[in-house]
Amino acid sequence: MVWTGTWVAERLGVELIGGEELPALLGLALRRNPKRAHLLVSSVLGKHVPQRPSVVYGSGLGLGVRVRELLGDEEAARSVVLGYAETATALGHAVADGLGLAPYLHSTRRPVAGVARAGGFEESHSHATSHLLLPEDPALLAGGGPLVLVDDEFSTGNTVLNTIRDLHARYPRERYVVVALVDMRSTADLGRLDAFAEEIGARVDLISAAAGTVRLPEGVLEKGRALVARHETAHVAPAAPGGRPAPVRVALGWPEGLPDGGRHGFTPEHREHLEEVLPALAARIAEALEDKGAEGGASPEGPSDSDSDSVLVLGFEELMYAPLRLAGALEDAGHDVRYSTTTRSPVLAVDDPGYAIRTRLVFPAHDDPADGPGERYAYNVAGAGFGTVVLVVDSAADTPELHAPDGLLAQLAAHVPRVVLAVVPAYTPAVPSYEPAVTSSTPTVSEAPERSSMLPEPLRGPVFSSYAPEEVGWLLQDLSGVELEAPTEEREEAIQSGGAHYAESLPVEYQPSPRYQELFHSALESSAARMARAVGTVTETVLAERPGRSPVLVSLARAGTPVGVLMRRWAKARHGLDLPHYAVSIVRGRGIDANALRWLAAHHDPADVVFVDGWTGKGAITRELAEAIKEFENAEGISGFDPEIAVLADPGSCVRTYGTREDFLIPSACLNSTVSGLISRTVLRSDLVGPHDFHGAKFYRELAGSDVSGAFLDAVADRFDEVAETVDVDVKELLAADRTPTWEGWAAVERISEKYGIHDVNLVKPGVGETTRVLLRRVPWKILAKRGADADLAHVRLLAEQRGVPVEIVDELPYNCVGLIHPQYTRGATGADGKAVVSQ
Repeated sequence: MVWTGTWVAERLGVELIGGEELPALLGLALRRNPKRAHLLVSSVLGKHVPQRPSVVYGSGLGLGVRVRELLGDEEAARSVVLGYAETATALGHAVADGLGLAPYLHSTRRPVAGVARAGGFEESHSHATSHLLLPEDPALLAGGGPLVLVDDEFSTGNTVLNTIRDLHARYPRERYVVVALVDMRSTADLGRLDAFAEEIGARVDLISAAAGTVRLPEGVLEKGRALVARHETAHVAPAAPGGRPAPVRVALGWPEGLPDGGRHGFTPEHREHLEEVLPALAARIAEALEDKGAEGGASPEGPSDSDSDSVLVLGFEELMYAPLRLAGALEDAGHDVRYSTTTRSPVLAVDDPGYAIRTRLVFPAHDDPADGPGERYAYNVAGAGFGTVVLVVDSAADTPELHAPDGLLAQLAAHVPRVVLAVVPAYTPAVPSYEPAVTSSTPTVSEAPERSSMLPEPLRGPVFSSYAPEEVGWLLQDLSGVELEAPTEEREEAIQSGGAHYAESLPVEYQPSPRYQELFHSALESSAARMARAVGTVTETVLAERPGRSPVLVSLARAGTPVGVLMRRWAKARHGLDLPHYAVSIVRGRGIDANALRWLAAHHDPADVVFVDGWTGKGAITRELAEAIKEFENAEGISGFDPEIAVLADPGSCVRTYGTREDFLIPSACLNSTVSGLISRTVLRSDLVGPHDFHGAKFYRELAGSDVSGAFLDAVADRFDEVAETVDVDVKELLAADRTPTWEGWAAVERISEKYGIHDVNLVKPGVGETTRVLLRRVPWKILAKRGADADLAHVRLLAEQRGVPVEIVDELPYNCVGLIHPQYTRGATGADGKAVVSQ
């Protein structure tokens, strides 16, 4: 018998290396996909190759039994099984059945209105990458028992690692088990799983039915593309002559409340219920098979490429388990049955015995997919000799497109004598996970675009940042593996010469000297109570301004993030409130991350969002945010976000909600990532951040030994009780006062700009925090220090000394200090649009 990988192996030089069982389990085909040339085609998965349902189900069931033996009954009962859409949804179900004691969930690419996401991840090599996790029970993934992840093949391990990284950040656990039909990792990838397990501090086991690897010659991707282009017209099977009999619709009588699969969770109790009703469900299909004279049966003139009694039960994309179990019940009743499903995967078809995909049926999508219309495929159905195809779809896919002249039913009827249609009701959770209260004061919120549902879940520590996972969720993408840093001079030269934006690169992280670190700890000790008072005041003001509502804190990364964490801690300590807290990116000249706003609008009422930052200087970010929110509302039709920023210190009088308007040393301004959860400044660069991606940032894990993020938070939080009474007085006075911004800081900056001949307010950085940034990141010209403000400026003086920058004492300065960027030659000077200011 010819191996079904021969055709590809001979033409591309691809080799399948492993035990004797591998060629029996896998064939080869060519993807119509620019990301990977070859496709491993499983003969026991029931996706592309029709197979006996007992073989398909038994393959997964056996793996599940092995998992139970590995874990033991006690741990098996605490576990959860997670399968991957679309290919491994039935495989994951079968593993869960073999495990016997665990609930099952599979990822999905179908967003469901009202059901909140419990996670999401990317499958980098796939033609459709975004996976959603939509359990009906929000606690399904939150337990501490083992998580069993099931996929058809384990190749690079990227998909599994992305999943574990995403889930471990929010639901950390001690053990994971990866299950695959075949383990096809290369030598280079073999150690990644162990290294990753060590990184997150968990045990990760791997179970597979067979192992091997694929050897790819150099240039295989280009050769594969050329081969696909040469054979693209073949092979769509020609339709048989004659009329097209109408399909027979069979009423299954699917029980109400029984899920059609694991999209929203499938429990052992659901499994028991299905086992009870399966014989009756299959019997209704069998009646349709036996009624050869029924409407829609074959006519003498109709398609007749086979008089066979063989039956193909054809599932539909993610709906694999219900069709598989129905096919198995028919097989148990004595029918000659095969099973496979339709798919999104574009694969070249070649009618050759040594090729795994012999024929291809092409038809339009028929379930109104969130990512828009497109082609779908059924492989190895036409010309395979089936007498009947039983198509099983869910009710969401029983649409006019399914019944259209070019739809799937017509395609099947053109190639198979009889077509039977069985529709399973698409299960939708009865209770939405999020139902915001609607009052007369609640603003109208337009529904977020579908793409917001496809965005990944927030990153959380310890996988991303040194903060505890509940402290903050980062609406960012992890760019830790990308080299983004450059020395200050080189970076600024690139900005000036190419018009590059400051957010396209990162400064080299400042490594504080022992003397500077001592100054930080001294400043923290002396100002912790003052910080705590400001935290309490701004938090109580936010709560008072929103009676009866629960604020959602959204800090502007990264200076705002420690403040957001402290505000969250205050609300919990004083009021028992567990406020959600996220960090988002805002970039001067480019606005706030619109995808982050989309995610927030999809998960929270925008009216509850409170933007948080550390301090105001002259108010540039305040203005940037207001303009960005207005643009977002006009572009997206999503309203309700309040552009007001809540800050600890507002010396520039730019906002209404603040802890103080004094310009004092906020110790977190003294350092960079090592006081901000080891997270870099945010990055926005077109080759790294796509139109539907969050902005990026880096996690500097290597700086963990210098990290004082937790110590800073704890030092301030420890003073909460001490300042509580003072805060109550402050808030009462603030709420009674006129807090209208005067923009005094902006006016002062304009005066300084003119007085010192700079003539550009963007080169004047007022306040202790902004001056510190100038000394850490920019090419400073001089520092203006207010007479008598020495207590807050020791670290500024030290940095100025180290960089050779003069400090000028000034009377009647509205800030404690102001940093001036050199107006003549600095290549790092940037204007309001974030781009280089031309040197005069």
